[in-house]
Order: sequence, then structure tokens, then C-alpha cells
Amino acid sequence: MTDAEIRAVALATLQSIAPEIETDELRGDRPLRSQVDLDSIDWLNFLLGLHEKLKVDIPEADYARLISLDDVVSYLWKKLDGGR
Repeated sequence: MTDAEIRAVALATLQSIAPEIETDELRGDRPLRSQVDLDSIDWLNFLLGLHEKLKVDIPEADYARLISLDDVVSYLWKKLDGGR
């Protein structure tokens, strides 16, 4: 799976949680939660949605590392392809 495919899944998952989000306006290097105004429950639902769609375990200990969209994509890429 490519970075672009992972990013597309992440954005689709994000939009399923907050449909009002304009994904083309998101900056990959900025904190995602502040850009889309997600509360902690929405953020958890986002991470759980990624887990369900990609079958990737995201331990709670790693949540703090997932700040920007770029962080999320990089983390998922390593879990999916980089670790193989």
C-alpha cells in the first residue's frame, strides 16, 4: 500500500467521523486535531476506524505520536509495508 493510498483511507475515515471537513484544505504537517477540531472521542473513533479499515493495531501507547496527518500516514505505512 502506498502513502497516497494510506492517506486516502485516513482522510475517508476522518470524513466519516466529521463529514464537514474539507480534506483538501488540511495540511499534513500541522496538528490534525486542531485543524479539524476533533474532541478526544472523535480522535479515538478515528484511530479505531483506521484499525478496522487497515487491520493495523494502534496501541494506546502510540496515540501521542500521531499528531499530524503526515505522522498518521507514516506510522501506518511502517505498520503495513515498512515492517515487512
